[in-house]
Amino acid sequence: MLRALLLALAVASLACGQKASPGPKYATSKVDKGAVVGRVTATGTLSALVTVQVGAQVSGRIQSLNADFNSKVTKGQVLAKLDPALFEAQLAMTQANEKAAVAGLARAQAQEKDAQRKLARAKQLSDQKLVPLAELESAQAEVEVALANIQAAEGSVAQARAARQQAQVNLAYTTITSPIDGTVVLRAVDVGQTVAASLSAPTLFTIAENLSKMQVDTNVSEADVGKLSDGMEATFSVDAFPNRTFKGKVRQIRYAPQVVQNVVTYDAVIDVANDELLLRPGMTANVSFVYARADDALRVPNAALRFRPDSELMRKVNKPEPGKRLVWVLEGETPTPVTVTVGLSDGTVTVVQGDLSDGALVITDRATGDGPRPPGLGGPTMGGGGMRRAF
Repeated sequence: MLRALLLALAVASLACGQKASPGPKYATSKVDKGAVVGRVTATGTLSALVTVQVGAQVSGRIQSLNADFNSKVTKGQVLAKLDPALFEAQLAMTQANEKAAVAGLARAQAQEKDAQRKLARAKQLSDQKLVPLAELESAQAEVEVALANIQAAEGSVAQARAARQQAQVNLAYTTITSPIDGTVVLRAVDVGQTVAASLSAPTLFTIAENLSKMQVDTNVSEADVGKLSDGMEATFSVDAFPNRTFKGKVRQIRYAPQVVQNVVTYDAVIDVANDELLLRPGMTANVSFVYARADDALRVPNAALRFRPDSELMRKVNKPEPGKRLVWVLEGETPTPVTVTVGLSDGTVTVVQGDLSDGALVITDRATGDGPRPPGLGGPTMGGGGMRRAF
């Protein structure tokens, strides 16, 4: 009796050991319909449409400042003055030099008239044979010298006049005015500071012409720049107002490349209305361009397009035609390949066309263990009711 019981237990144990092992399990997501929006994202910097740097064209000490940060200024308004004492002295000196040059010209003209009278008398006397020919020739030479002196004096007058005009211009440069109507966004000097303009004009003020209209300069990668076009609408946000979305329109996509960390980018310039003056120059904008949209489209997760089963299943299917892809649909516990044509993608889901129905389970990955799978479109579903455990 005991031997028969032991034999029965051994047979039952052997049967359990020879039980067929379960096949592979898969993580799936449901195919559904919805909107797919194609976007290009980029970062950029806000700036005024026109920004002018106002500098000093002469060197000197800042005597007074008439504008500060955020000051509203008009064209021609005095922004600052340099100490004019040195330039006033230079002007006085050049004016004196001009007067001396004018007097020298008058003297040369008088000498020329005297030489002309002497020449006339010498001609009369020479015609009467009263003076030698050498005296006539000497009188002619004096006239020629007098004419040359007049030309030299006229040159001196022109030089003195030019020096005086330059001194007047330099004196005028000590008064620094605004070239445009706008807002002062930067003041770089203080009263008493000395500015040197010997090599380049130092910047004293930076003026934004109109802060109610601004632009965003974005860095768009070369892979995405072909998706953009002039006139395309764009939206962006800034860190100062994270819960608000601002709108703009692409004005220009510039051809000049910019290499940032070995990545080629292009500047897409976006015009932005800033009527509330919330946006400020220098803010970083996180920009989104919508280049395409599909509504009520059949869509699958991108993970389903990337999934590949084991090599044995792959050998049983034909390679899809160019422009088409394979997705694997789980029917019961069997993966079935379906050829689809892919369309617009937003990076997470892709629009497809083919023999797929809304609600079909597409395989996104191979399931391992009993833990949860990362969620996909419609949530993961374990084919075949989950993993079975042998006892």
